[in-house]
Amino acid sequence: MPVSHLLSLATAVPPFVLKQEEAKEIGRRAFRRPALFNRLSSVFDNADIATRHLVAPLDWYEGAHGWAERNRVYLAAAEQLFEQATLAALAKAGLKPSEIDGVVTVSTTGIATPSLEARVGPKIGLRDDIRRIPVFGLGCAGGVSGLAIASRMAAAEPGTNWLFVSVETCSISIRLDSEDPAAIVATALFGDGAAAAVVRSGDGGIAAIRGSAEKLWPDTLGIMGWRVEDPGLGVVFDRAIPPFIEGQLAQAVDEMCGKLGIARDDIDRFCCHPGGVKVIDAIETALKLPQGELNLEREVLRENGNMSAPTALFVLDRLVEQGLPERTMMTAFGPGFTCSGLLLEAA
Repeated sequence: MPVSHLLSLATAVPPFVLKQEEAKEIGRRAFRRPALFNRLSSVFDNADIATRHLVAPLDWYEGAHGWAERNRVYLAAAEQLFEQATLAALAKAGLKPSEIDGVVTVSTTGIATPSLEARVGPKIGLRDDIRRIPVFGLGCAGGVSGLAIASRMAAAEPGTNWLFVSVETCSISIRLDSEDPAAIVATALFGDGAAAAVVRSGDGGIAAIRGSAEKLWPDTLGIMGWRVEDPGLGVVFDRAIPPFIEGQLAQAVDEMCGKLGIARDDIDRFCCHPGGVKVIDAIETALKLPQGELNLEREVLRENGNMSAPTALFVLDRLVEQGLPERTMMTAFGPGFTCSGLLLEAA
């Protein structure tokens, strides 16, 4: 099967900026259990996050919103972010919207039926015969898994151009009226954003996509995800995630590398989803990376927070600007509990 190539990559963020100290004060006013919030409030100070971007004004988050209102905000914001990231990626690739043959859309923080690419595609000039693959439920792993799906589709049909778009609006999914400690942690970590990429088989572009792999651990459904609740989604975010990564990641990466025909030592740079500062620390420990090796991951987390699926693409975008090493492995964790991997070789 031909190898697909990453032609372009672009990111987008919504207009409202939230400073971490503002997030802490909003949380202090909004959460129902003041004593619990005060006990856990240090998570805002220790998250190593300075700013995040949100799809709604700050005062929106202190109001009461049900499913319908949350999803209305999701649809409006997600369509705008989809368009912004897509047009930027197409411009970088030197392609017109009409030259795209297929699109993979990943989003887990809202419901769009018809899906986002069906809503936005006609407006921006995507063809009416475009192949569409909307994917729901991948969570934070969606940036890596979604790009892998698009790359496999491009490789299976030489000469076709595939668009990958990931949009997440985590901030409007978090319930500030919740009494769950995980919701406080999520309020200190999550932001909103989008990323888009164009892939096709053949030579050129930023990098060759040499393959992908995944690891799903059994009996881990309670580690990460969303619970469907009234009046919104309840975050599942277990405090055991960093130690789990520290204990399990190395073997998982070795297994994925084996399936890709390489050894872990063959990788020049890991490009990781920065789920949180403790997650980054756990990755460095598990893979025996020098402290500070994941500097770009820390920068993205500090400036944007955890945007779920698009976040790994934000890191890759900075790595490309800095100069992509010869061999890079992208990794991201998501509900399942899952680790997704994608192998890139610089063009």
